[in-house]
Amino acid sequence: MFEFTKYEALGNDYIIIDPNQYDVPMTADIVRRICDRHLGVGSDGILYGPFIEGDRIRLRIFNPDGSECEKSGNGLRIFARYVYESKYVKSQTFSIHTRAGEVVANILEPKEGLIKVLMGSYTFQSEQLLMAGAPREVIQEPLELDGETLRVTCVSVGNPHCVVPLEEISRDKAFQLGPRLSSHVLFPQKTNVQLMKVLDSHNIQIEIWERGAGYTLASGSSSCAAACAAHRLGLVQSPVTVHMPGGRLEIEIDRDGRISMTGTARSVAQGVFTPEFKARLRG
Repeated sequence: MFEFTKYEALGNDYIIIDPNQYDVPMTADIVRRICDRHLGVGSDGILYGPFIEGDRIRLRIFNPDGSECEKSGNGLRIFARYVYESKYVKSQTFSIHTRAGEVVANILEPKEGLIKVLMGSYTFQSEQLLMAGAPREVIQEPLELDGETLRVTCVSVGNPHCVVPLEEISRDKAFQLGPRLSSHVLFPQKTNVQLMKVLDSHNIQIEIWERGAGYTLASGSSSCAAACAAHRLGLVQSPVTVHMPGGRLEIEIDRDGRISMTGTARSVAQGVFTPEFKARLRG
């Protein structure tokens, strides 16, 4: 019996711990130890589930810093593949309940791991983003950062994002701006950051700094947020291909403001924690 399974989605890697196979308290310290790439298994986070509650499948998602997050697009595709391959569901279309609500997963190509997730709706309302200041839509709002004025569009797709359109983006720019934007006073509970470059009317490129994880090769929720921001600003039309260092995702935005995301998820490893490592988790 395996105690954990590891998958990756466009270079975004997650460990699945199935409480039906191996139950472990998900304290912040335990999550950090498991996710540590030098002292633990190493990952961008932990997917803890499924919790079977009648007909409902519930998932908890943890960042590598030990915090629990509302939603992860790449994590949901990974988890959907695990749930389907582990025969917790019979249909290729099923619902997953997260802290941000319910999403619907559709296993398009089981062998290839191609999965479509209906991510729900989005909003630019500051109250839903838990932002400081008066209630408002945050569209191209000026944000002062160390004497520089950036125009930001902030969107929630179940978790908060700050999208910054720029002429040129890079990994170095993400490291420069990402942590300062993520912890800006406008975001008392921090936010995810996307630096975005528009390539054409159906393609954008992003660099990502994730709240609780830092620089990330790819992110499903970040892709959804950036595509929604670009769409609202009139820079692109649906569908939108989002290009990231780890690969590409296809994002669709319908007339009712609902988002779907299509991409792959691939298995990497199955394993068990050694008795020595388990002892360190308990200690």
